[in-house]
Amino acid sequence: MTLWLTAIIFIPFIGALLLLALPASNSKALRIAAFAIMTVDFIVSLPLFFAFDSSTAAFQFVEKIDWVPSMGISYHLGIDGISLLLVLLTTFLGPIVVLGSAAVTKSLRGYFISMLILQTGMLGTFLALDLFLFYVFWEVMLIPMYFLIGIWGGVERIYAAVKFFLYTMVGSLLMLVGILWIYFNTNIPGVGHSFDYTLIMQHSSFDVQAQIWLFAAFALAFAIKVPMFPFHTWLPDAHVQAPTAGSVILAGVLLKMGTYGFIRFAMPLFPDGVVYFKPLMLILAVIGIIYGAMVSIVQTDMKKLVAYSSVSHLGFVMLGLFALNTQAVTGAMIQMVNHGLSTGALFLLVGVLYDRRHTRLIADYGGVAKVMPMYATIFMIVMLSSVGVPGLNGFVGEFLILLGAYQTAPIFAILGATGVILAAVYLLWMYRRVFFGEITHEENKSLKDLNLTEWASLLPILVFIFWIGIHPNTFLTKMTASIESFLTIVAR
Repeated sequence: MTLWLTAIIFIPFIGALLLLALPASNSKALRIAAFAIMTVDFIVSLPLFFAFDSSTAAFQFVEKIDWVPSMGISYHLGIDGISLLLVLLTTFLGPIVVLGSAAVTKSLRGYFISMLILQTGMLGTFLALDLFLFYVFWEVMLIPMYFLIGIWGGVERIYAAVKFFLYTMVGSLLMLVGILWIYFNTNIPGVGHSFDYTLIMQHSSFDVQAQIWLFAAFALAFAIKVPMFPFHTWLPDAHVQAPTAGSVILAGVLLKMGTYGFIRFAMPLFPDGVVYFKPLMLILAVIGIIYGAMVSIVQTDMKKLVAYSSVSHLGFVMLGLFALNTQAVTGAMIQMVNHGLSTGALFLLVGVLYDRRHTRLIADYGGVAKVMPMYATIFMIVMLSSVGVPGLNGFVGEFLILLGAYQTAPIFAILGATGVILAAVYLLWMYRRVFFGEITHEENKSLKDLNLTEWASLLPILVFIFWIGIHPNTFLTKMTASIESFLTIVAR
């Protein structure tokens, strides 16, 4: 047994401990160290992509050690086609969010320690195959994100941090009740009660009524994290008040923990619950798509506009998951990655402008393309990828989702497609007002174009925006076997 996955999870945590040895006043050393730790973690995780066997749905690089054997708790890690790209997305964004933290100056050591511990929590969540271990990592993630918003956020950061914490905790507690119910109602031959996900999948089956209640408990926790309508109200506050890097992590990774929770735990463990709740989930997904887009249209704050767009884009992911066919689920999986790249980049870009002008109001800009032409070009590419223009990554996910959804739920697919049109409306409207026209505010005439650090944080994302858009099969083939296995369990 190798400890490859353990290394990927805990390199950031060990790095956080090492930062304690650096002087709190040496900001340059702290930035270099944090960037180096995140980069090492990405480098260590990258060979997973090439060593991964795409022909099997089985978990790979498995690590299993009895943790508390008397209680059926194990330290059990593994990766398959469903979790592979999400793990790589997380480690890929790690160095980028460090580069995107140039404007942070307050308590820098604590800031980077929080970010590194958060990275450990997120990676552990995607790799855990023991329900108790999964819950531990899920909760570990909550605390550093609370501090990132509450200490380094905007004017109303305390309100946003507490709201984020309370929403997530409520869902988490219901999920914990569900996990404990599974544990006490699972009796595996030769093992007894167990939290082990793979053993539960192989040896346990629950009656229909139990599955309905358990799915509801798990789904609420994951729906809050997605966030699905009507559990989304924490998201705009958290995004707007969080520092730029916090917003990138929220959009890029944390929201995917909700959609991942559905496809990894809630749906395969409780297929009868999926059948029961499928109509409701499709309705909420489509409402989220249209509602998120409509609310985005009326926003006057760029960051809040991008935040509400996440409600719409994640609605597409949920539509794809509950359409329950290969094309739609594949589209949902790749769209999780696409959203992390495109919306993460949009938050970075909004942060660039905010660092220069200290305002996010659309009305405070105009004509920015004249003084920041390279910035305007990159913003346009990222915006079009978010809209779903062919040749860029967003198109691949949305097309597959709508193609698959039309086969099993045509009315929902047609309604969902309106979200693509509305996305073009709010993003193009914002772009026109910010970048074109005359420069009416004197402060905008002296804006500087992208610097070297900003280029370094944005160019890697641009590479994958084009790569996924032009040659998506590089990534789609990695998840095919796992998705087909998932559908044999869930689709009925």
